[in-house]
Amino acid sequence: MAFIDYYKTLGISKTASESDIKKAYRKLARKYHPDLNPNDKDAETKFKEINEANEVLSNVENRKKYDAYGEHWKNSEAYEQAKQQQNQNQNAYQGQSGSYSEKDFEDIFGNMFGGQSSGRSQANSRFRGQDFNAELQLELEDVFKAHKRTLTVNNKKIRITIPAGVENGQTIKIKGHGGKGVNNGPNGDLYIQFLIQNHSKFKRDKDNLYTTVDLDLYTAMLGGDLMVNTFNGKVKLTIKPETQNGTKVKLKGKGFPKYKKEEQFGDLYITYQLKTPTKLTDKERELFTQLQKLR
Repeated sequence: MAFIDYYKTLGISKTASESDIKKAYRKLARKYHPDLNPNDKDAETKFKEINEANEVLSNVENRKKYDAYGEHWKNSEAYEQAKQQQNQNQNAYQGQSGSYSEKDFEDIFGNMFGGQSSGRSQANSRFRGQDFNAELQLELEDVFKAHKRTLTVNNKKIRITIPAGVENGQTIKIKGHGGKGVNNGPNGDLYIQFLIQNHSKFKRDKDNLYTTVDLDLYTAMLGGDLMVNTFNGKVKLTIKPETQNGTKVKLKGKGFPKYKKEEQFGDLYITYQLKTPTKLTDKERELFTQLQKLR
């Protein structure tokens, strides 16, 4: 397989920052995504190359190996071990008559990278597969309850359980769903980062939720009952007489589920926003005037 320059694939320089890599990947991924280019084989191929490049360059350790070893980056550890073995053997032969040829070590490197040397068979070294990185965009409602979802990663469908309470930017590992190992080596892992959008009326801060509720003047002054929305249904609140604008109340256990803590929830904080009546009738104006005089 021909060597692919991952930096060239993403259109960035070798000095690109992590932010530059992420921006370049998102731009190209949107451009060549299969959903936007149906039946376009070239776009599909390009999309795979973009994902492969991002999976390597967005991982700090993999990027270091790639910069150092290029197309052989997956075998960097074995390469270093082979170099150390070569140096040890060279030192062991120092002082003996004649020179020790490096050709005796060619099979170490040839076997490692698929070459043939000295008529010896290729090594059976096992290498771990490449880790994959993916992003999954969800709405806040999607992570209020645990649910299963089918994803397509490198043309392979996998079914995962998305835990309730996962946070925006959080990454989880799906073991064994990365690249295939070499010579029966273990598969790499799949790392999924969640990008959670919030179009609800609730603001989330970890496990707690915050919202604002309109309160009419009459209920605020005289007290009464008020039905309010929580994230998963309505509840009835009792409003105390003479409730002031900006008053905050806490509904314990009505917030967001706590990550991997079954049946545990944060709290919901409600701020009352007083609504002044408009379009008063003559009678209402008269009554407010009388009230004003009394006060």
